[in-house]
Amino acid sequence: MSPSASTAPSTLSIPLTNPQRWRAFWVCVSVAAITILDLTKVNVAVPSIEASLGASPTALQLVVSGYVLTFGLALVPFGRIGDQWSRRGLFIIGLALFTLASAMCALAPDPTTLMIGRLVQGVAAGIQMPQVIGTIQQLFQGKERGRAFGLFGATIGISTAFGPTLGGLLIALGGPEDGWRWIFWMNVPLCLAAIGLAIWVLPSVRKRDGTRIELDPVGVFLFAIVVISLMWPFLFTTGSPDDNPARWWALALFAVFGVLFFLWERRYAASGRAPLVPFGLFRIASYRNGTLIAASYFTAAPALFLLTTLFLQLGLGLEPVFAGMVGIGFAVISAVGSWVGGNLVNRFGRPLVVIGLAIILVAVIALAVVAFFLPPEIAPYAMAGVMAVGGLGGGLVIAPNQTLALADIPVRDGGLAGSVGQLGQRIGSAVGTAVGLSLFYSTIYREVGNGTPTLSTYHDAYAFGMGAVVFFLLIALVLGILDIFSRRREPDAEPADA
Repeated sequence: MSPSASTAPSTLSIPLTNPQRWRAFWVCVSVAAITILDLTKVNVAVPSIEASLGASPTALQLVVSGYVLTFGLALVPFGRIGDQWSRRGLFIIGLALFTLASAMCALAPDPTTLMIGRLVQGVAAGIQMPQVIGTIQQLFQGKERGRAFGLFGATIGISTAFGPTLGGLLIALGGPEDGWRWIFWMNVPLCLAAIGLAIWVLPSVRKRDGTRIELDPVGVFLFAIVVISLMWPFLFTTGSPDDNPARWWALALFAVFGVLFFLWERRYAASGRAPLVPFGLFRIASYRNGTLIAASYFTAAPALFLLTTLFLQLGLGLEPVFAGMVGIGFAVISAVGSWVGGNLVNRFGRPLVVIGLAIILVAVIALAVVAFFLPPEIAPYAMAGVMAVGGLGGGLVIAPNQTLALADIPVRDGGLAGSVGQLGQRIGSAVGTAVGLSLFYSTIYREVGNGTPTLSTYHDAYAFGMGAVVFFLLIALVLGILDIFSRRREPDAEPADA
């Protein structure tokens, strides 16, 4: 039962007033926004970094994708530590590390220093994000949790869509040589302010009981190999004929160590200890289905933004800042949709997510049609309108799905459950981006080789890339429909809020 407005709700052990909870919430989502912005705003800086530092294609790939890799690696272990120790403490540690790494990137004199800084940034982001989700899960219950995740989804949607525009604007202001450094410098004052607010506002949401932290070191080692071997071939897929085909052998390593990790975790749990990933969570249908839907959606969404930006810049000749502005409508409408969806999810449930997926699927198909058939001088405006419609669908997916996925998860496991879900999203982002880019650039190489691509070539490349986006959205849509039918066959379960 959700508390009334006049009753001060509590976490597991620390009573908080309503204003205290919402202040803590806004600190959490602000830091999440900084973390997600760094996933997208750096992408538009790649040409500037190449020109300024003389970075090789491999170095540039690691600047972008190394962040995603270490982000994914850190999520689950630090989700487990946060659940057992102190989410507030890890939140501040992650912020401090992110601040130092951002300054390191901004001051980087060479590609190697920049790569190291980005890898450390990813670790810091992976420390913070599980604490954000776990804290929200613990601070709110019932309908208020839906509203909170609605606002969280709105913030993430705005951050994802505004990243390329913000990156392009900073490059325009700072110039082609140093504008990319402004992208990293921007993080420093924001993170310092967030550290102060975290120390002042964030509550300690559990009493210290002296229990020793169980981290499952063998599980951590096996997990690291599983994640690296899965993401590695996709992180180095560009669609160029120079891509090394031997990279796909890493998937064989993934299969072997994936089995070993699963067997080890079962044995570790059977011994009475806390495994790194309690696979029993996936027996909870709402969590399993919500996690799979989110992973499929986030396999599609980043590729959608990247491919659209590439087409607008390379095919239609727009400047990065203007190409990024085409997605502003998506960001704004997605924020509204997330808020509305967060308020309606307890009433309509999974069908709300399915409606959102259907809307964005239609919008993606319409984007490819508009880009193909409309004149270049009109296409960007029409694409911006279609993106705005797609934003409504995206808003109805992210926040409601997050709420439904965690509805039956015990609060004590909120950070870990959220971090596993985030890991699926980060892996999905890497896979979807790699597949979309590969189809985009391989189409160009196939049609013109080393020659100069025409607008017709970019039309074809965009259409093939967006075909992958449609495919992944269809997977998410099918999973959502299957979840609706499975829920009709099962009795309603009470949310596990304690």
